[in-house]
Amino acid sequence: MNQGYFITGTDTDVGKTWISLGIVEALKQQGKKVGVMKPISAGCEKTANGLHNEDAILLQKHSNIEQDYDQINPYAFEPAIAPHIAAADAGVRIDIETLHQQLHTIKQHSDSVVVEGAGGWLVPLNDFQTMADMAKRFELPVILVVGMRLGCLSHALLSVEAIRASGLPLVGWIANQVSTEMNCLDENIKTLQQMIDAPMLGQIPHLEWLDAITIAAKIKLPAERNSLRPDWAV
Repeated sequence: MNQGYFITGTDTDVGKTWISLGIVEALKQQGKKVGVMKPISAGCEKTANGLHNEDAILLQKHSNIEQDYDQINPYAFEPAIAPHIAAADAGVRIDIETLHQQLHTIKQHSDSVVVEGAGGWLVPLNDFQTMADMAKRFELPVILVVGMRLGCLSHALLSVEAIRASGLPLVGWIANQVSTEMNCLDENIKTLQQMIDAPMLGQIPHLEWLDAITIAAKIKLPAERNSLRPDWAV
């Protein structure tokens, strides 16, 4: 059984949340119980129940299992800044083992878990660990969201190289058109298809109205595997 996916991106603001929602909906269409998690968020609003993040709330709404907000988003910080800086300002140290325990609880009540990372693959979490360390502890297959805009080729290829170096399987990538002004979009996608040794799972056009069902229809999830062995391993 596929335990789920870790969704990372080439940068911040590349559409990870909406791609994650699309993947949640695609899994639900397969009849799965889908848990969600956004372990760390920065840029939260004060509510009567504490700091809440808009992206985490969206994930909670699309999950089809019962999940408390604090389980979905254990580390929530008010300023929209790098997680390790926000944590330091709040007098908090982000602990990967605490997050892993929450993930384990979610797994016990779901068929698949969709975990959305924060920022890019190597965003620092504390003085010595990055988002990649958290992903390795979670041991989930990785899907890379490539924000299609000027500069995306280098960002995508560097991210792929770093994910491969971590030992986790990159099971695919999704081209997300974040800008209507990108020149040579098709040519850039073709270049990435040629240079990334993992399948493109979908091409999401620039949408005037964001909708998870619409996005799900444009994503082809990878075939389930019985291990974390990468597709390219022999």
